[in-house]
Amino acid sequence: MIDIGANLTNKRFKKDFDSLLERATSNQVDRIIVTGTDEKSSVEASQLCQKHPNVLYSTAGFHPHHASEWNAKVEQVIRELITLDNVLAVGECGLDFNRNFSTPEAQKTCFESQLQIAVETQTPVFLHERDAYDAFSKILEPVMDILPGAVVHCFTGSKKTLSHYLEMGCFIGITGWICDERRGGSLRSALPYIPLDRLMIETDAPYLLPRTMKSKPKNGRNEPSFLPVVLEEIANILDIPTDVLEAQTTKNAESFFGIPPLSQTRLLSSPDFLWPNSIPLDVARTLYERD
Repeated sequence: MIDIGANLTNKRFKKDFDSLLERATSNQVDRIIVTGTDEKSSVEASQLCQKHPNVLYSTAGFHPHHASEWNAKVEQVIRELITLDNVLAVGECGLDFNRNFSTPEAQKTCFESQLQIAVETQTPVFLHERDAYDAFSKILEPVMDILPGAVVHCFTGSKKTLSHYLEMGCFIGITGWICDERRGGSLRSALPYIPLDRLMIETDAPYLLPRTMKSKPKNGRNEPSFLPVVLEEIANILDIPTDVLEAQTTKNAESFFGIPPLSQTRLLSSPDFLWPNSIPLDVARTLYERD
């Protein structure tokens, strides 16, 4: 599985980061996209990826809460990060009128600037929208045709908003919110209307610990190893086998972010395998994977 959104630069992960990755891998969460939400976290996310190649990837951007910090200097930092191979998307970016930690005008300016970066660099966008559907759609819709891809991260909205995002061509990211029968009612009703080839899964760790977990951590911290709980809840609601959902959401994430399939990644990084010069690359891969 691929966790498309985890805030692994959060200080709550500093003490046990290596064991956290081991737990994720042991639970079939083989790759994780680390979310950048401001200058500091975007830089740190990329640095984590360099330490854990082919396991961690990242995004680079400014969450609307930090929009007031956006300026020409930090824009240049984001542009430089986007050129790195392990940085796969612009964001987390968008609008959040629920708390307005930055003014709506500052949020719009910051969002528009990041969309422009994504268009110019032909990089997908990792989107955030909360209580800002009208303004968000008005800014996003005109550029959707010239963006390589857009995923609405941590979607919690209604069937109506979902329908519009799908019409625009967006992918949809689902978190542990789907496991909350108190707050997630509208999302649970909307879920069956998401085409399977537009669906991706994420934890948004350390936030949104799934309520359906049988044994919850005492510290209340969510982490990528809990992604199977989200997968299982979605599969139950849709009444489809978990392995089918796992395969499809993984394929979607690989295609959307340009992540090599896991078999290919392991092949290319294997220290014990040398390509025979006389064998074409695609044939050698087939032989290796068959063995």
